[in-house]
Amino acid sequence: MSLPSHGGNVHKIARSQGRPSNRVLDFSASINPLGLSPTVRRAIQQAIALAVHYPEIDVLPLQQQLAKIHKIPEACLVIGNGSAELISVLPRALGTRHGLVIGPTFMEFERALTLAEAHCTYVHATPNAGYAPPIDAVCMMLNRQAKTKRNKNSDNTVPVDTVFFCHPNSPTGQVISRAEFRRLLNSVQKAGARIIVDEAFIDYCASRSVLKHVRTFKGLFVLRSFTKFFAIPGLRIGYLGGPVSAVNTIRSLLPPWSVNTLASAAAEAALKDKGYQRQSVTFMNLERKRFRACLQHIPHVQRVYSSSANFLLVQLTAPCQVSLLVQELCEQGLLIRDCENFAGIDVPTIRLAVRRPQENDRLLKALKRGLLKWS
Repeated sequence: MSLPSHGGNVHKIARSQGRPSNRVLDFSASINPLGLSPTVRRAIQQAIALAVHYPEIDVLPLQQQLAKIHKIPEACLVIGNGSAELISVLPRALGTRHGLVIGPTFMEFERALTLAEAHCTYVHATPNAGYAPPIDAVCMMLNRQAKTKRNKNSDNTVPVDTVFFCHPNSPTGQVISRAEFRRLLNSVQKAGARIIVDEAFIDYCASRSVLKHVRTFKGLFVLRSFTKFFAIPGLRIGYLGGPVSAVNTIRSLLPPWSVNTLASAAAEAALKDKGYQRQSVTFMNLERKRFRACLQHIPHVQRVYSSSANFLLVQLTAPCQVSLLVQELCEQGLLIRDCENFAGIDVPTIRLAVRRPQENDRLLKALKRGLLKWS
């Protein structure tokens, strides 16, 4: 099984080009362009002295802090070495046999299902529909399963027991309404399934979160990450909310001391830094709008999709040679994400993180030159 392709390969690219990592502008990984908040930086520095001890095995202070913020019981939360670690154990912990992935999306869901020897089915959004999540199609499939009440589906696989949904979705940046979410949850429940909602980018549209509903919906699991919004991908820390019994099983599959001392200290400080959170959302709302408008005026850019996250999905005119465009920009120290290896995307498409204005302007100029050459 080949590993999914990800963005953020800054160190590897820098080594191959013989340049320092800080001379590479990474638009392939969607990290908060404001960087580490001073509050988090100080917390990390202060926690270094504690590195001579083992970290807390249950990360209790952070667990208590999260429970208070989200108004859910502590027992409903488990903290891991990034949400990717939690995704990797979820199908095994839940006994998943058939996962339905709402795509195109993060490829680690499929990988986790494959490692658990579970069947994976995709229901993809389409560019013609603006990549709006295909909630109608998913609900129809689940409702059909609920009505048949058979052990086997028509394709001779076991019924769907787990739905995976990234919200806002990566790489499309799309969200759904509260009414659509209620409809999706109802269909999941009727089908006797469960749903895993990945909210890695939800801090940019916090009112859309469904984490608080794990208290009342027994089949709901919600993943959250500190990586994207708080700009600490190198520390690896994320968490999951869900039913107590399942959370205990998930915790039992994680290695001991999964979360290191510096990561937990950074996460605790990040949650308290409300000023940084407000500044980040305000900045992103303004710069994402400006960046999108500029992209729409570049020749050979066919469409720039709206987004509720800190990145933009850009469809290019055919027959743009995306791989050659990506390589040319890479040689200039500009990394962008080629989306043609996402299951469900079969037209020339790239994803661009929204960075600071001066950095975005540099990319705009390079992208315009590259598209004239490779389209």
